Amino acid sequence: MIGRLLKVYMPNSLFWRAVLIVVVPVGTILIVVSVVFIQRLYEDVTRQMSTVLANELHLVLNLINSSENAASVLDVAQPLGIGISVRSEAGTDRRNSTDFSGRVVIATLHELVEAVQSVDLVSQSKSVRITVSTQHGLVLLEVPRSRVSARNPHQFLVVLGFTATLMTVIALIYLRNQIRPIRRLATAAEAFGKGRSVPYRPSGASEVRAAGGAFLEMRDRIERQIEQRTMMLSGVSHDLRTPLTRMKLALSMMDDDEDTRAMCRDVSDMEGMLNTFLNFARGEALDDPERADPADIARAAVDRAVRSAWSVELGTLDDGSTSMLRPAALGRALDNLIGNAVRYGKRAIVNLHLSPDAITFSVEDDGPGIAEHERATALKPFSRLDKARNQDVVSGVGLGLAIASDIARHHGGTLVLGVSEKLGGLKVDIRLPR
Repeated sequence: MIGRLLKVYMPNSLFWRAVLIVVVPVGTILIVVSVVFIQRLYEDVTRQMSTVLANELHLVLNLINSSENAASVLDVAQPLGIGISVRSEAGTDRRNSTDFSGRVVIATLHELVEAVQSVDLVSQSKSVRITVSTQHGLVLLEVPRSRVSARNPHQFLVVLGFTATLMTVIALIYLRNQIRPIRRLATAAEAFGKGRSVPYRPSGASEVRAAGGAFLEMRDRIERQIEQRTMMLSGVSHDLRTPLTRMKLALSMMDDDEDTRAMCRDVSDMEGMLNTFLNFARGEALDDPERADPADIARAAVDRAVRSAWSVELGTLDDGSTSMLRPAALGRALDNLIGNAVRYGKRAIVNLHLSPDAITFSVEDDGPGIAEHERATALKPFSRLDKARNQDVVSGVGLGLAIASDIARHHGGTLVLGVSEKLGGLKVDIRLPR
């Protein structure tokens, strides 16, 4: 239960979590010290000082009650710092709401001196005016406030609060400098995940530098592997074009019969597969991002499909907004999705939906679709789903969805497979962040 509450209310940012780690203990220490300080200084010390004054008041009251009048004891009261004057009425206890020590002073004097009628801490800010009853009537005794409570006790709290605030600010500045290298590492990793390689140099604490160095080694290793795979696929596909061209030339010189036409279809299928391999290899070498209109990319993909005599149309198209995109790569992804749609169905619809934080390209068809439990497999390179996609009817190598998925991932997005509500077949969404 506590873990769930912490997960809900804890900030997501590492910096703000570090702020909590600093602020919560400091705030707790401040509260504890302040409570102890108030209890010890405002209550205990004030009670001790008020008790001493109460004893002196007993002495003065005894002298007043045993003398002819109150003025006759001035010689004794003045050295004690107690002023004496006649009072006509008792009045009431008075103190400011923020005067915490005043509450203890009033309570202690009433408790220890029965003759006390009222204690006034407001009329004179630096004096305590005590009304007592004597044999000669009401008498006003006035003593300095410093006799019953510590002078300027709030200064300790002010100094404590100022020091804690200053040290917290210094700690936050230090934390900010420590978190900055982690943010740079996260930015470099995020950019690499979107297909960009930004300059990055490890810095910060030793653990952060170690993580940064490991990231650079991983990035270099992945880039080398991608380059080697691209070169291999490009080289193999390019080298195979020469014998295919010779085969096509030899077939064109042969008699036109059923066997020749079957061989020509096989050669065409092989050439299509090689082109698919090349597209897959080029998928790792994307064009640079530029500001482009997603609607223009969708229209261009549909125009290319229509020129190929495919039954493709534009559906919902949100227009009038530009974003940082790779138009050529997205066009290649849409071409693959549209090609799959018309290859396994008869009709396709391309939609574009824009939201404040996402761009969604959708391609829907009226084909057999892909079962939910097979969608993850369909996104893998070279995967063929025999039940959903009949290899006897259409040819391919299972790279169309993989190419589109790679391009979406290089944009920081995802490729999502679903069911078309309009056509009943497969629906493929390319969801990109804005």
